[in-house]
Amino acid sequence: MSHILKETAATKYSKFEVNFIRKSVVKALNPSPKPFSTITLSNLDLLSGRFPVTYLYFYNKPNQGNFESFIDTLKTSLVQTLNHYYPFSGQIVQNHKTNEPEIICDNNGSLLIEAQVNIPLKSLDFYNLNETLTDKIVSVEPNFLSQVQVTEFTCGGISIAFTFDHALGDATSFGKFISSWCEIAQNKPLSCIPNHTRNLRARSPPKYQPYLDQIFIKCTMEEIQNMSMNNNISLKRLYHISASSISTLQRLCSVNGTKRTKIEAFSAYVWKIMINTIDQKLHEKCKMGWLVDGRDRLSGSKNIKNVSMSNYIGNVLSLAFGEARVQELKENSLSDIGEIVHDAISKVSNEEHFLDLIDWIEFNRPGLMLAKAVLGQDDGPVLVVSSGQRFPVSEVDFGFGSPLLGTVYTCIERVGVGYMNQRQSGKGDGSWTVSAILWPEFVDALKDDPIFQPMTASHLQL
Repeated sequence: MSHILKETAATKYSKFEVNFIRKSVVKALNPSPKPFSTITLSNLDLLSGRFPVTYLYFYNKPNQGNFESFIDTLKTSLVQTLNHYYPFSGQIVQNHKTNEPEIICDNNGSLLIEAQVNIPLKSLDFYNLNETLTDKIVSVEPNFLSQVQVTEFTCGGISIAFTFDHALGDATSFGKFISSWCEIAQNKPLSCIPNHTRNLRARSPPKYQPYLDQIFIKCTMEEIQNMSMNNNISLKRLYHISASSISTLQRLCSVNGTKRTKIEAFSAYVWKIMINTIDQKLHEKCKMGWLVDGRDRLSGSKNIKNVSMSNYIGNVLSLAFGEARVQELKENSLSDIGEIVHDAISKVSNEEHFLDLIDWIEFNRPGLMLAKAVLGQDDGPVLVVSSGQRFPVSEVDFGFGSPLLGTVYTCIERVGVGYMNQRQSGKGDGSWTVSAILWPEFVDALKDDPIFQPMTASHLQL
């Protein structure tokens, strides 16, 4: 099932060396469907971009057992988890008749990588992720739809990097996979019976509002891999934001009896910072985007039949965009900008938008689709904000203790927009962990910001 790697992969950052010990291919024992059955990707899966996405967790030394017993528990429970999430053990191949990708449920397996580093967890650079993660404690091999790297530090601390092909699903889907894995590891009943139907189909006849043509575009995998890198968006950083700061932003953004959500208030504040990082002589307007999950919007829809959205595994995401003049954003109050944010998100947070988007994709099949901004086709810099408020952090416990930190990461080098993703910190005190991919001027603007604190070991109480 496993083999010792011939090479000792030594990647260095100062005194930071990684030794890759072993790779194992873990397969389901009793996968639900017949071998080599296929799952057709839904229309919204074709909007995923096929990017690899990683969810990264850090743990103190296990409160019982050791690294070997930790690995054994992960492997044993992963076998059972893949029985329920069998597409995660398959492969995505191109169907030459439809000219679109599809999932082959052939039990190809999930890759589990074991590694060790020569530093304690507290010596890791938690802020500058460019120097810390890729090819070190996060590895990506394209032959597996799901893969896990488990890395042991000299102090006995552990990191786990879960990496998935985005065509498999979105954050909600991956959160359910990880949660189910933890439940199985602790011999708990499954709280989610996954729905793999991917039955989000177009209406007959399909129809959509013309504005979608201005937001989304049909593209190829080659165009995604070679997208324009506007404004050198390549700096990957991790921040801590205190609960008191979040509450302050929400209070400042909520006036005249209107209460804004925390993510709306946070977005308004970030937009204020963003306008100072772009050249107003070149860009008169400034744009932000927000990822919106459509499960709640499509739940109970008459047009989506025989699909339980609560346990639906797959992509159910759209993008909302808001645009305003730079001068207007400079002059406006936080509450004024919060209203712009709220209105932009509200336009896509409804059933009709998602039905239109599914139909728009139907009109443009076969092939892949993406937002034009994400493909780097906007004139100026764009920042996309996503909320991981519901994504499990402290709950990601395999029986050895809860994590100190959970965040999202990507190994891709070419991105067309900046990103910020927030989620609850491992402290459970209402504070946030914010993962970001930004351009240099944006990183500089945040260095002296009182809200954004560069993530350090002290935030994790190491």
